[in-house]
Amino acid sequence: MAPIPITIITGFLGSGKTTLILNLIPQLPHTYKLALLKNEFGDVAIDSQLASSAAISGVQELLNGCICCNLVGQLGDALERLRRDVTPDRIVIETSGSAFPATLAMEVNRLGRETGHYVLDGVVVVIDVENWKGYEDTSYTAKMQQKYTDLIVFNKWELVDERMYEDCLDRVGDLELQIANVKSDKGRVDQSLLLGLDSALAKDGDSVHGGYSKDKQPHDHSAHHQSEVEVLSVNLVSEGNIAKSVNLDSLETFLLSAPRDEVYRIKAVVSASHPLASSSGDVDEPAGPPGSINTYILNWAFGRWTFTHTNTALPAPLNVASSTTGSGSSTKHETILRMTIVLARGEATKWKRRIEKGGMIEQDGEGGFLMVDRVI
Repeated sequence: MAPIPITIITGFLGSGKTTLILNLIPQLPHTYKLALLKNEFGDVAIDSQLASSAAISGVQELLNGCICCNLVGQLGDALERLRRDVTPDRIVIETSGSAFPATLAMEVNRLGRETGHYVLDGVVVVIDVENWKGYEDTSYTAKMQQKYTDLIVFNKWELVDERMYEDCLDRVGDLELQIANVKSDKGRVDQSLLLGLDSALAKDGDSVHGGYSKDKQPHDHSAHHQSEVEVLSVNLVSEGNIAKSVNLDSLETFLLSAPRDEVYRIKAVVSASHPLASSSGDVDEPAGPPGSINTYILNWAFGRWTFTHTNTALPAPLNVASSTTGSGSSTKHETILRMTIVLARGEATKWKRRIEKGGMIEQDGEGGFLMVDRVI
């Protein structure tokens, strides 16, 4: 049986990796089975919930760590589950925004050699042209993502002037590498360009573009990797036997006030009595009676967000003990928000205090338990 081709899609936080994948799916034949292996910060796989509702044949999640370092040992097991349970025509690995592609490519090559089940087809990096300057100046990983790749996708270039786009091109040119690049069409790239890249990273074996060796890896985690970002996990839990909603006015104020240089990414699953308009003004109105509680996926990056209805239920509350009323009946606790916030280095403590102070993330009406934990 032919090995399963694997495409790695990487890029800094909020660059548009998931959008690229979701726009790839409609271009594939109906019988084509695409599986997704998703690596995320935090403890709730929000992007995976979005992807699993978009005709992807199977999803595996590696949470709360980096797929290219402390979670790399789990890669083989995750790929094997997809191979066994889905029998896909292709596997796409979407990394966290802080992942380094060369180390991951090496591991895929090793697994391919040892099992014969996989072959690295290509590594694609997505660059957010609109917000390029902010993270390119501060992130070693963002620079390395551009260097160790087979194809660069320039995303969100429509939102900037020609001079800013040309500046982004010049900075990539400073790497002095012959790497193909393409401009997306609002997050869409033709599948013929994304798939079948004949990866140089696979051909080079244990030497990626001459920059990688077992003795000298270019990915210095202690100095450059997860220390670049800090991550908060936020849980809001309601108490009572009536379904509750998040206060959307407070949530929208929080989203509008989050500074781009401090807050890189916000992802959440939210229970709400009505949809919050996306930053573009679009409203994903679900079927059903007005005022009914529904679940939505919030995806925020650099001041823009989407708020998408989903049929996926929120997970059970974490670390909340059940209570009992005077009559002996138990009081129900339900999660009404689970959120992951990815912040710049040194910002987690300040934002943890702000959120815990109140007024940003709260239940609609009185009550609710708010828990804010630092994950990274």
